[in-house]
Amino acid sequence: MLTAVGEDRRGSRAVQRAEEAGIDTRFIQLTPAAPTGVTRVTVDRAGQIGYQLERPAAYDFTVITPGCAGALADWNPDWICYGTLFHTLPGGLESSRRLFTACPGAGRFYDVNLRPGQYSAGLVKHLAGLARILKLSEEEAPEVARLLDESYSGNEALVRRLASRFDYDAVCLTRGKEGCAVLWRNDYREYPGHPVTVADAVGAGDAFAAAFLHGWLSGWTARETSGFANRVSALVASRPGATPHWSAAELL
Repeated sequence: MLTAVGEDRRGSRAVQRAEEAGIDTRFIQLTPAAPTGVTRVTVDRAGQIGYQLERPAAYDFTVITPGCAGALADWNPDWICYGTLFHTLPGGLESSRRLFTACPGAGRFYDVNLRPGQYSAGLVKHLAGLARILKLSEEEAPEVARLLDESYSGNEALVRRLASRFDYDAVCLTRGKEGCAVLWRNDYREYPGHPVTVADAVGAGDAFAAAFLHGWLSGWTARETSGFANRVSALVASRPGATPHWSAAELL
């Protein structure tokens, strides 16, 4: 995890929780420039989620210094996962460029994650052009099409056009309780979701992304990978909070 927390109690707790979860925290930076990032989440009666972000936040001041770049290069990651939010303030794109330069052999997974008022067409086009795998949600699909100057006439048509335009290895489109649609090396399939009683959906998309990339790295088939990702995201949605704990047996 490459990010930054503030010199405050929330930041200390966040790092502690990450360590307890077995996450490598060596690249979590401490900055006095801003407090630890906070997102206030609301859920309406229809289950729709709203996000209110407080910025600037500590993560906006994540810096890829020469020393950090060297340590990342030595670590030699297989993939780099990134989103849109970090790149909306000055310095974000430059930090990512340094990261990509330090790790030229790493694949790039772009999880679009649009947040109201926190993106532009030019930014999304640029980030989309850097990726090997793209992930977006069904709710985001029409807006992503507009940002990328594409028409939207359905999920399959859109993901095929994006894969052709950007030469993606895969495109994942999450569909909530309906599961996901995946274009995997030019083969488009839809995979059903897993029925659960939803506690809240915060973090379900991130869980899907992590599980999907795990399957890709493990050499699984599209069906195995997508099914696993659907199960993990459903499990997260069935429990309150973005980072619930579970056993290995629950994931299989």
